[in-house]
Amino acid sequence: MTESGRVADATGNWVDGLAPAITRPYLRLARLDRPIGSWLLLIPCWWSVGLAGMRADHFPSLWHIVLFFIGAFAMRGAGCTWNDLVDRDLDTRVERTRSRPIPSKQVTVAQATVFMLAQALIGFLVLIQFNRFTVLTGLASLLVVAVYPFMKRITYWPQIVLGLAFSWGALMGWPAAFGTLGWPAIVLYAGSISWVIGYDTIYAHQDREDDALIGIKSTALLFGERTAPMLAGFYAVAVALIGAAGLMAGGGGIFVLGLIAFAAHLAWQVLRLDVNDADHCLKQFKSNRDAGLILFGAMLLDAAV
Repeated sequence: MTESGRVADATGNWVDGLAPAITRPYLRLARLDRPIGSWLLLIPCWWSVGLAGMRADHFPSLWHIVLFFIGAFAMRGAGCTWNDLVDRDLDTRVERTRSRPIPSKQVTVAQATVFMLAQALIGFLVLIQFNRFTVLTGLASLLVVAVYPFMKRITYWPQIVLGLAFSWGALMGWPAAFGTLGWPAIVLYAGSISWVIGYDTIYAHQDREDDALIGIKSTALLFGERTAPMLAGFYAVAVALIGAAGLMAGGGGIFVLGLIAFAAHLAWQVLRLDVNDADHCLKQFKSNRDAGLILFGAMLLDAAV
């Protein structure tokens, strides 16, 4: 255990310093001490909202933007709690994760389960604010979320399943506006999956040695020192598909400029990547929030003008 029950890779945050002590283990279970994952879950939702705005040729619904924000944070918290419940025995064997609330016994399995259900309820209450098609689409994601924690035990490609889950929002914003899926949203979903595979490979390099020792699989172990060219490939596919989705939705010059900035940011990550430096990998992983928000901002501007 670290001092004051802190999680080893999430120190110096508002939860450690400001939150009431009794709430800290639960806030850590929800990863509110490190919200980067919530942002990365949210961004495909917002991209899809942006696509819909470009197709409709007006600024997208602010209400949808807010709902997706709340829903992404709630469901990411529920998903992380589920992941920690499934992985509690493995987490005790990995340096970076053994101080998490369940393996360090800050909360019991029963308490974590109740907390997971409470977060899922918040997500459900957000979901039912949308139209019927969007509600059904959102519910369909639960199967992918449920199986993801088990994939690292089976395949060196768990990042594909994470991509399926974390990109699901790309299928949500478009039907929230139009009541049905369209090809721009489907192509966006494919592009987002490729983006997730890339950035989560960077993230997985933090645990590469521990994972190898305990038999956990990942693309970081599969690619090894070939990560940079593999990452370049996945990012190139992501840019191509997301760009195609935007153009299919009627994106114009502002969108294209945003896409170029997004692509430049991803190229910068590849060029600077050092897979043997865990702190560097974490910073590069986190920088994907900025890349995603740059592109979303361009979508909003393109839709508004």
